[in-house]
Amino acid sequence: MTDTSLIRTGLRGAAQKLRLGGYEEELSGTPRSRFTRHVILVGLGLVMLYPLLWMISASFKPSTDVFSDTGLIPAIWQVDNYSTGWTALSQPFHVYLWNSLVIAFFNVVGNLLSCSMAAYAFARLRFRGRKVFFTAMLGTMLLPGQVVLIPQYVIFAQLGWINTYLPLTVPAFFATNAFFVFLLVQFMRNLPMELQDAAKIDGAGAFRTYWSVIMPLTVPAMATVAIFTAISSWGDFFGPLLYLTDPKLFTVPLALKEFVSSSGSSSWGPMFAMSVVSLLPVVAFFFIGQKYLVNGIATTGMK
Repeated sequence: MTDTSLIRTGLRGAAQKLRLGGYEEELSGTPRSRFTRHVILVGLGLVMLYPLLWMISASFKPSTDVFSDTGLIPAIWQVDNYSTGWTALSQPFHVYLWNSLVIAFFNVVGNLLSCSMAAYAFARLRFRGRKVFFTAMLGTMLLPGQVVLIPQYVIFAQLGWINTYLPLTVPAFFATNAFFVFLLVQFMRNLPMELQDAAKIDGAGAFRTYWSVIMPLTVPAMATVAIFTAISSWGDFFGPLLYLTDPKLFTVPLALKEFVSSSGSSSWGPMFAMSVVSLLPVVAFFFIGQKYLVNGIATTGMK
């Protein structure tokens, strides 16, 4: 009986290895199939990159040839578009870059602090009504932004915050982004509870545990929140359009709008040139935190 069991076990193991080997061979495929997949992926990548390549090409074309010349390689290289666009508006373009950078910085700091604190309370602390408050917080994700637009504007106008950066930055310090809170909650729930118990035994309170134990372990999720916040703040057009009226306070999206004239005399070449310049900080920030972004998204919600 023992020999028979051993033989059966060996046969099952061999069959499993054969199945796994066939599965791995199916995944890897032949060299021709792998080459075909790579060609298809490269083609799809070029399709997605075409708008970016077209914009870069348009930044070197004269304004009259931007839409008439359909090729990616300019017939006439207008390198002066960058110098012209930098000083074409009422303020040098670095003023708008700085304004967008200030707003993005405060939004990143505000979301990291407030959303991580709220997520720590929902994920690691036990208090009455925790599930009810968490459900209500998730319910705000279903509320369209247009519904609260007018009440928010009235409140900010009564506070005297119009034409300042306060309406664009202060809400970030009150954990108003439910998605980021939910993302951090899912990440913190997977952290071992023994670490929090050990900190409690060592005399650490709730805030000390949050700051010294939980925060260092949530770096991937925090980096994800920082990247998403920076990109959304940098490209936000409607918020600055609604609250800012002084050209000295304009952000990059509002500055790019100034290149487009309703009279038909739009400076397309300089506008696309400054669009390329405005993309550089976002691309650099993304590539710097790409590793943490992928890690944070891949490990959130996994045991």
